[in-house]
Amino acid sequence: MDLGLGGKTALVTGASRGIGLATVRTLTEAGMKVVAAARTTTPELTETGAAVVNADLSTLEGVRGAVSGAEELVGDLDLLVNNVGGAVGDMVGGFEAFDDDRWQEIFDLNFFSAVRAIRCALPGLKRAGGSIVNVSSIGARIPGEGPHPYTTAKAALTALGSALAEQYGPQGVRVNTVSPGPTRTSLWVGDSEAGARVAAARGITVDELVKEVIGRLRITTGRPVEPTEVASVIAFLASPLAASVNGADYVVDGGVTKAA
Repeated sequence: MDLGLGGKTALVTGASRGIGLATVRTLTEAGMKVVAAARTTTPELTETGAAVVNADLSTLEGVRGAVSGAEELVGDLDLLVNNVGGAVGDMVGGFEAFDDDRWQEIFDLNFFSAVRAIRCALPGLKRAGGSIVNVSSIGARIPGEGPHPYTTAKAALTALGSALAEQYGPQGVRVNTVSPGPTRTSLWVGDSEAGARVAAARGITVDELVKEVIGRLRITTGRPVEPTEVASVIAFLASPLAASVNGADYVVDGGVTKAA
């Protein structure tokens, strides 16, 4: 299906792996001129053919550099995908395990990175009549299923998307959210990532942890979400086919959250 994205421009943050990498691939295959922002450039990211801007997106300077670098490469953006996020160091433990500094670190990456990127890109998005897609999480809907700072940051991101859609929709900029459930990324299956640390703290393997999560959350598809499945929804929301979709939160979770 032709999504009508050929020749349009995009910036994808957190693009070196997982959902970000899958999104870069999907958008470039749809004909977009994509700039990928990431802390490091991986061989997989280079293979996509996207332009790469290296930046620490947890900082204001890094976000400014990523957006300005993207605009220098491709001009005004038709699409901003705020995907960067995830674990920051050791995120094992309940509420009392996180002090103010840890809360700030996690919010900087999972919430303020999007706030800053939107602020920087908004003038160009207005000129282009573009759109924004924020990658949140079902943790925003079931906050007890993850580290409190992370799920709270994602809830703030979901709320921000709704608020901005209301404000900027009349100005020609659509804002939507995609909320994945547990996804088959290195965050869950990597040997040194958050899933591995949680599994180690529990005295079980990562595979056992994933099976446990599938059962506890009642994922009706019986498996984690694939990054490409999230990327496909992002591409649709960016396309003219979704021209009347604004302020939506698309859940891609294998049936974890149940429709009323």
